[in-house]
Amino acid sequence: MKRLLGLGLLWLVVAPAPAGQADVVNAEAHCDSRRVCRFDVTVRHDDEGWNHYADRWDVLAPDGQVLGSRVLLHPHVAEQPFTRSLGGVVIPPELESVRIRAHDKLHGHGGREFVVRLP
Repeated sequence: MKRLLGLGLLWLVVAPAPAGQADVVNAEAHCDSRRVCRFDVTVRHDDEGWNHYADRWDVLAPDGQVLGSRVLLHPHVAEQPFTRSLGGVVIPPELESVRIRAHDKLHGHGGREFVVRLP
């Protein structure tokens, strides 16, 4: 019985964990004088292939309004974490910060978000 329990615990240790939600691990904003910004965003997700991968990240106003989205067209199985950029995002002058959230094909939103203070 102890041997079976030990083998079961070993299986838990070595079995691959399923990919969880997509996390934003870093983000930077580069804005011009008109508040048109480029965002460089780093996402971490254990992409498993075409059915489960981080497929988008969004730039959000504090009230949740989507200001811009970067669609990710393929899995990044061998490139983790990965950084992609999105330019041309117009930021209203009254905003001091934005939130960046990632999305994956299986779980949707829900991973770690990142707040970017604007220059």
